[in-house]
Order: sequence, then C-alpha cells, then structure tokens
Amino acid sequence: MKITALIVAAGTGKRMKSAVAKQYIEFKGKPVLAHTIEAFNRPCIHDMVIVVGEDEVEFVRENIVGRLASDKKIRVVSGGKERQDSVRKGLEALCEECEAVFIHDGVRPFIKEEILEKAAEDTEKYGCTIVAVPVKNTVKTVGEDGFVESTPERSKLWAAQTPQCFKKSIITEVYRKAYEEGFLGTDDSMLAERYGKKVHITMGSYDNIKITTPEDMYSAEKIATEYMK
Repeated sequence: MKITALIVAAGTGKRMKSAVAKQYIEFKGKPVLAHTIEAFNRPCIHDMVIVVGEDEVEFVRENIVGRLASDKKIRVVSGGKERQDSVRKGLEALCEECEAVFIHDGVRPFIKEEILEKAAEDTEKYGCTIVAVPVKNTVKTVGEDGFVESTPERSKLWAAQTPQCFKKSIITEVYRKAYEEGFLGTDDSMLAERYGKKVHITMGSYDNIKITTPEDMYSAEKIATEYMK
C-alpha cells in the first residue's frame, strides 16, 4: 500500500507552559516536530502531510521541512479549530495515490520503524488499526459525586497512542459521516468505532510518549539517550 503519514501539529500546547508551542521546542538540536517527521522517513511510508497552525505554514516549510534530508514528498497545510478539524484538513490534502493514512501526533517523536511496519501490515489486513499499549495501573470509573463506580478488568484496557491507521476509503467515509452529524470525537478511532468499523490493536511501545508537559521533556531526554544514538 501507499501510505501517507498525516502528522498533526496545529496545537498551541498550553500545558507545556512555554512561550513556544510544544512542537517547536528545541530538543537534541532540532524542534520536536522535526524529530517526529524524521521518524516517518521510512521505506513503508510513501509521503507525508503536516498540519500546522495557519500562521505557521511558511515557517514549517522553510525552517523545518526545508532543512530535513528526506526523500519523501512533504506537504504542509493549515489546520482548524479542533484536532478533528485539523485531521480533516489533512485528509483533504491527500494525494490520489494514497491508499492508507497513518494519523500521528506531531509531538510523538519516538515511534519506532518496526511498529510502523507492523501497523502497515495490520492496516492492509484489517482496514483499521491503532497503536496502543496495555494499561499498567488499575483504572477506576468515578461518578460525579467523587465515588468509585466500578473497576474495569485491567487485562482488557489499553492506552491508545498514535499513529492511528486506516485505509483511505474508511477514514474519509467516517469523517464525512461525523461532520454530517456534527459529531466530535476524542480520537480518530472513536469515529471509526461509531460508524461500525472494527479497530485492531497494534502493539506499541511505552517509549512512544506524547510530549505535552515540562515533565514529559525530562522523560524524553532519558528516552532519547537510547533512541537517538
């Protein structure tokens, strides 16, 4: 399949408490977003679409994409108000040859090549797959009164990561339906689930962290010691 990596980096990153948006914070000599893009410069990826803030398109084209050594065609487009709006803008920018889409957070720079390859296999086989890891801690559901309502069986709980991967025909269909109904989901898989698509799990990595807080930067430094040798 010809796979497009759709990297979403249009957020403002308020939780980082930084004057610079989290995807542009310098890390190991490059912005976090640059490391993320480089992680998708793999044989299984055909091309990339990077979705950024409306005022950041030219900056990213010239100062990030323009400085990377990549053999992929990379398009940079502006996003929307919500993450789902940004993904929709990215989907509209897909090339005609695209057969599958890997939707990924711009601040997850540690996605491993072997996970991408397995996700590609699973997407071709199942149509929808998300990278995820088993939950390590016991999880509680809590009511509005602050009391525990139930304790889900931990063996059935997985923490969703990205990329979330879909055949192009499937993800464009569920996005169209979501916008027709005015439905806003918390992730792309939720839309697929809502419209009757079965979503497979591809085993991820606990190193595939999303950098959103200052504490995450400390974790990233430790992971990079091994990952970016």
